Amino acid sequence: MENIKAKFHLPGIASDLKLNLVLITMLENCPQYFREDVEIASCYGAFVPSAWAGGRILLGGGINSPEQVQTAVASLNERGIALRFIFTNPLIKTEHLSDNYCNMVMQIANNGMNEVVVASEVLEDYIRKMYPDYRITSCKYIGTEKLNEELVKDYNLVTVDYDLNNKWDIIENLPHKEKCEFIVNSACLPECPKRTREYETIGQHHIDFNRYLNSDRSQPFKATDALDEFFNCPVQNSTPFETRKLPHNISPDAIWNEYIPKGFNNFRIDGIGAGKLRTIENYMYYLTKPEYRDEAYFMFMHNLERNGVVKIDNV
Repeated sequence: MENIKAKFHLPGIASDLKLNLVLITMLENCPQYFREDVEIASCYGAFVPSAWAGGRILLGGGINSPEQVQTAVASLNERGIALRFIFTNPLIKTEHLSDNYCNMVMQIANNGMNEVVVASEVLEDYIRKMYPDYRITSCKYIGTEKLNEELVKDYNLVTVDYDLNNKWDIIENLPHKEKCEFIVNSACLPECPKRTREYETIGQHHIDFNRYLNSDRSQPFKATDALDEFFNCPVQNSTPFETRKLPHNISPDAIWNEYIPKGFNNFRIDGIGAGKLRTIENYMYYLTKPEYRDEAYFMFMHNLERNGVVKIDNV
C-alpha cells in the first residue's frame, strides 16, 4: 500500500515567498531532516491590494506589482507547487467582481495549477464562470451538517472549522476525508465570539484600501477604528508555544499517528501576518524530525541569511 503523503499548505506568497523557496530547496536537498512523506502542496495568501482577500490583514511589502505576481507564480509553479489565493472576504458583492487588480492576479496565474479559497458564493460563482481551470477550496466555518454537505460538492478541499480539530466523534465520520483541510496551529481562542465580526471588519478594510488606491488619494488612507479591537486581541502576540496548549492545536505526532492513518492528509500552517520568527518556528516544529530539529533549524537560518531573507548579527 502506497504511503499517504502529509500535504502542507504554507503561508506567504508575497512577503514570505523567498523564505518559502529556501525551505522548499532545503526539503529537496536535505530530505534527511524532514519527516517521512512531507509534501509542500501549496503556498497561500494574497497580493496587496486584493479587495477579495480575507482572513488576515495584508501587511508588509507595499503594493505588489504584476511583475511580482508573475515571479511568485513562476517560482512556485515550476517546482510543482500551487498558489492558493485566500479570497475569503465575506463581504464580496457583485459590484466587487470586476475589480481590476484581483482579475489581473487571476489571469496571470490561470494556468491550471493554481487554486482559490472562497467564502462568498457570489465570488465562487464568478470564478467558476470566468476562471474554470482553478481548483476551489470552500472555507466557510459552518456547522457539522453543512460541512458534510460541502464535502460532497465540487470542491478540491474544504477547510474544517478549527473548533472541530481533535473532536474525533465528529471528524471521524466526515465523508471524503481526502478533501478535508485542517488548520493545525490557529492562535484564536476556542469558539471565539468575535470571529465573524473580525472577518467582516478585515474584509471591509481590504475593500476600503483597494477603493482608496483607485481614488485621487488627496488624503492619507485612514483605516477603520474597528480594527483596533482585533489588533489588541490578547492572542495577537501569543507565541507558538502558547498556541500549542490550545485544545484545537494539532501536533505533528497527531498528524502522523492519528490523522493520516484515518485518511486525512491536508494541513494548513497558519501564519499570514505572524512574522518570520513565528513562521520559522512553526515550519521546524511541523516538518522536521525531532531528532534533527536543532540541526535543521541552524541550517535553515544559515540558508535564509545567505539568501538575504533574514540578517543575523555576529555574536
